[in-house]
Amino acid sequence: MPKPTKTKPNDQPLIGAHVSAQGGAFTAFERAEQLSIKTFQLFVKNNRQWFAKAPLTQEEIKLFKLRREQWGGGPIVAHACYLINLATNTSAIRTTSEASYKEELLRADSLGVDYLVFHPGGHTDSGAEAAIKNVIASLDRIHRETPKVRTKSIVEITAGQGSSVGCTFEQLAAIIHGVAHRKRMGVCLDTCHLLAAGYDLRTKEAWKKTFDSFEKIVGFDQLVCMHTNDSKKGLGSRDDRHAGLGEGELGLEAFRLLMNDPRFKKIPKILETPKDEKMTEDFINLDILRKLEGKSRVSPEIKNSWKKGKLKLGVE
Repeated sequence: MPKPTKTKPNDQPLIGAHVSAQGGAFTAFERAEQLSIKTFQLFVKNNRQWFAKAPLTQEEIKLFKLRREQWGGGPIVAHACYLINLATNTSAIRTTSEASYKEELLRADSLGVDYLVFHPGGHTDSGAEAAIKNVIASLDRIHRETPKVRTKSIVEITAGQGSSVGCTFEQLAAIIHGVAHRKRMGVCLDTCHLLAAGYDLRTKEAWKKTFDSFEKIVGFDQLVCMHTNDSKKGLGSRDDRHAGLGEGELGLEAFRLLMNDPRFKKIPKILETPKDEKMTEDFINLDILRKLEGKSRVSPEIKNSWKKGKLKLGVE
């Protein structure tokens, strides 16, 4: 098993990864500890099924909370089922999506998970404005039916594939500001999705322009999570295909800028990059992020670090 770079607990940047919950939600902490991360993302049920096969037991909930206390980390993020489509005009799909999302929200809340990230979905021919109104109406119904839930609903920016909505800062703002219970909402950005949607992050100037725009239209007070992924496709491709850091069209400079921008210091930065069952690529990508922190530029060593076999970067 690869070994992470050792850092003092107080010096650790708030970086993490999406980890498996196979064997029970509590097992996510074992993987987080192996990676030496203080934030992570997980699924609270099978992400490719509408509903869980069985409700969480009180024993499962108790064990998850005990392991979290032992772990001593920061925010925990759950990601909702990929089937959910709150934007659709097809009533049967939307009704099922609402029920599925509500179930996941309740499961996440019972475990004490901080945030539940979801993709708003897409329309067929109704248009973006109608789709966004559907998302808002669905969230309002779900929130009314779950008044005691503390887990926040986090809308993720999309790559803009097909008819999906949520691929612009304006659309994210429309959803956030349209929902009745705004304090229950937040935003998740994804570096791959941003590039695919047409927001450039590859240079200092482009980075400033993009996030000055985000601050003006959405606001950093709404940002709670950052998915940290390179992109297999280029700027404005509208194609959601994640890649390992430095292996895609973003390049390492975007991640150096991320790790050194004080606005993101307390924001969980979570990998959703391809990996094997041993999490080998997670160890490598986390080490890259740690090495990029505090760097004024991307050194030749870091620039080549993603090329497996050339540099170990603390991985054995």
